[in-house]
Amino acid sequence: MEQSLTLLVLDLVGCFVFALSGGLMAVRKELDIFGVIVLACVTGLGGGFLRDMAIGATPVAALSDWRYLVVPMAAGLLTFFFHPALGRLEPMVNVFDALGLGLFVIAGAVKALDFGLSPLAAAVMGLATGVGGGALRDVLTGRVPIILRRSVFYAIPAFAGASVAAFGLFAHVPNSLAMAAAFIVCSGWRLLAMWRHWEAPLPRGSASV
Repeated sequence: MEQSLTLLVLDLVGCFVFALSGGLMAVRKELDIFGVIVLACVTGLGGGFLRDMAIGATPVAALSDWRYLVVPMAAGLLTFFFHPALGRLEPMVNVFDALGLGLFVIAGAVKALDFGLSPLAAAVMGLATGVGGGALRDVLTGRVPIILRRSVFYAIPAFAGASVAAFGLFAHVPNSLAMAAAFIVCSGWRLLAMWRHWEAPLPRGSASV
């Protein structure tokens, strides 16, 4: 019961934070109120939807629990009506986005372990939970997904945090300790990468092949 409640809280908080980023993207693309809400929901729910489909957790949480729909819709409406203030606070929103990433990868890894996946597979599911919604958001708005352009910011810390959670819990490390370590690794890495402006290596030489 306690672990289920923890998973629900991690999912919903991460969903809200990610939905804010999707709503801001929709406002910048000059979408109408319906478009803002849809993009907020896709960003907030996309990763969890992909995870649940992959591990056979059907009906997926986004469709079986009304709270998963209300939270991103509320974030979308909040962004639509108050986007000037949220835009000015974007550095803080980016910080919350980094924290949301840490929450999502833990939730994904924990749920995958609960469904009997190996620690490595659970880490992959944690990664998918963390980056799936953002990737769908970028595709819908015509951008190369940020996980492919700035992997040091997203994909690498997400997989590292998910791995810490999955292997820690599998090794029977106390839940709170494993989750705290995973959160620090994932969110701390991403915040440090933002602060230090880290970039992954790019191919050298001409791009023509």
